[in-house]
Amino acid sequence: MLQETLDADLAAIEEHLEQLTDEPGKPRKQTPRREALPANLPRVSIHHEPEAKTCECGCELKRIGEDVSEKLLYKPGDFTVERHIRGKWVCAKCQTLIQAPVPPQVIDKGIATASLLAQVMVAKFHDHLPLYRQEGIFSRAGWAIPRSTLGAWVGACGVQLQPLVDALKEAILRHDVLHADETPVAMLKPGNGKTHRAYLWTYCPGAFESMKAVVDDFTETRSGKNVGAFLGAWRGKLICDDYSGYKAIIAKGVTECGCMAHARRKFFDLYANNNSQIAEQALSYFGQLYEIERDLQDVDADARRQMRQAKAKPVADAFNTWMAPHRLKVPDGSAIAKALDYSLTRWEALTRYLDDGTLPPDNNHVENQIRPVAVGRSNWLFAGSLRAGQRAAAVMSLIQSAKLNGHEPYVYLKDVFTRLPTQPASRVDELLPHNWRAAPVSS
Repeated sequence: MLQETLDADLAAIEEHLEQLTDEPGKPRKQTPRREALPANLPRVSIHHEPEAKTCECGCELKRIGEDVSEKLLYKPGDFTVERHIRGKWVCAKCQTLIQAPVPPQVIDKGIATASLLAQVMVAKFHDHLPLYRQEGIFSRAGWAIPRSTLGAWVGACGVQLQPLVDALKEAILRHDVLHADETPVAMLKPGNGKTHRAYLWTYCPGAFESMKAVVDDFTETRSGKNVGAFLGAWRGKLICDDYSGYKAIIAKGVTECGCMAHARRKFFDLYANNNSQIAEQALSYFGQLYEIERDLQDVDADARRQMRQAKAKPVADAFNTWMAPHRLKVPDGSAIAKALDYSLTRWEALTRYLDDGTLPPDNNHVENQIRPVAVGRSNWLFAGSLRAGQRAAAVMSLIQSAKLNGHEPYVYLKDVFTRLPTQPASRVDELLPHNWRAAPVSS
């Protein structure tokens, strides 16, 4: 798995350098000829001919040959080779040679079609299949694509998709309410072959916002500086847990909004493990608050605030009044004291949602988005490098956002890979999951 990470990293670096150094009209350096696609795979021919068969001088063009490039098309369990045939037409009088242009590709001069690239990316970052397992799957379909090749594709695609992720980040930072959470991911340390704990931070617009999106940010540490670097000048309402890493950005003007689910969980664990009567009473208050919330999901923000003030605030006030004397009765340092202290010391942040109908009561929305990472961890083993972790975060952001908007990830990425090479930078927002519409099928 380390080798496939290195292959992907090298490809990403090369792709990025080519984007920085390419000059208009200057040909790229020649690359070695690749191995021909297996002759036993079925083939379908796609012809590309000039629209006009008349030269600018007025004479008829004559077809004198063709150039053929082969692309690998994949449908689950089945390979097909696309033969792109570009006829050569020449004017008998002025010898002008005319050919249809080469169809643009996400990976310049690559053999992979948009469908195959989408399959590899979704399998790796959504279905959590390492490249060596994909190599075996492709072998059963007719050709064992080397994992080094798959790794190179992953690296190149990660670079091409980064502008979409950057635009997605800008879009969510325009919202006033954000969720944030983080989860550990093992990362291989360069040189000694050992792993250390890195972190994947997940951000998304508030649960009641109309925009559905997720942006993941991979970092080497859990430092709060990472939160500040991501949010930048944003100064809205942040729904998060009590982790100290968020305190620095809160001190700079971000409004802290607590998570009732975290507070409830501490009492739930006490009740489940020790049958604590105090925890049982606390859970009854949380139950009343969440029962009120069930009726407020589909109302507007103002109506939600008014109903919370009328129904939930009296319950919350009674809960707070109940906790204070019980805290005096339990010894410092005990589990029940810690549970009570968590709610009492964060009460203003925990109940801020009662006065603001745009806020949900907890951070469950982002925790649901970060849950697939826990599934992937057992299959990734580790993120092979900082670049590999950042690439995974970028692709997972698009895939998870596509799912939130009701899109099938494979269909979405296939269309993005098809359109991205010719999509103007000024219109990249059209390809973001919350804006995306499948390109119309030509008849």
